[in-house]
Amino acid sequence: MQKPPLTYQQQLRYSRHIMLPQLDIDGQEKIWQSHALIVGLGGLGCPVAQYLAASGVGTLTLVDNDVVDATNLQRQVLYKQSDVGCFKTHSAKKQLTQLNNEIEIHTIDEFLNENSHLEQLLSKVDVVIDCTDNLATRNLLNSACYNTRTPLVSGSAIRLEGQVACFTMAPNSHCYGCVSQLFGEQTQSCSESGVLSPIVGLIGSIQATEALKIIAGLPSKLTEQLLLVDGLSMEFNRFNIVKNKHCPVCSA
Repeated sequence: MQKPPLTYQQQLRYSRHIMLPQLDIDGQEKIWQSHALIVGLGGLGCPVAQYLAASGVGTLTLVDNDVVDATNLQRQVLYKQSDVGCFKTHSAKKQLTQLNNEIEIHTIDEFLNENSHLEQLLSKVDVVIDCTDNLATRNLLNSACYNTRTPLVSGSAIRLEGQVACFTMAPNSHCYGCVSQLFGEQTQSCSESGVLSPIVGLIGSIQATEALKIIAGLPSKLTEQLLLVDGLSMEFNRFNIVKNKHCPVCSA
């Protein structure tokens, strides 16, 4: 649903965006009229949701079927001790509304699967930010995004490392499946391997940046490359993504 144009007060609120020549008022208007789907409200999803809400993304849909656990508080910065035991989506919506009460926020408290009317949901959004922690869900999102031509921003983090890549899902483009076949299922989770708190904030911030660029129509190298971040050495490396001619999703 089309929102009214930005008011004068909103232009003041987002003036630091509007001052950027790459964005200007037209770019902020695109952000305000956009709808972003955030899947997973853990260490990555928390900063993504905060920055997209603060940036004025007009509609957010938050998806997570988990509740807040005490072990989440070390890195999932949307939640407070009083939120332990509550649905993450409910706690996140409350905090984000306090951050920006002008945006529209929808919540889905269920695990996404083939029966979740996922493609119907994706037909209503402009970008999907994958903040999940398992390969099966990432591949499911990738297939649905490719079928609906919905841009996908994928991120992951564990220990002191992380990675980000973007997929335009344009016809004949590569997809996340071309990358995921190279490393397979992750055998350990954060609960088994640990993760440094700011690493998920760093990766999530990069995901939010890329999502805003996609919404505003700005170019990105990460539509062609995979960014690897090593927090211990503080090295950033990028590798070209090559379309896999045997990919069951984008080469079928």
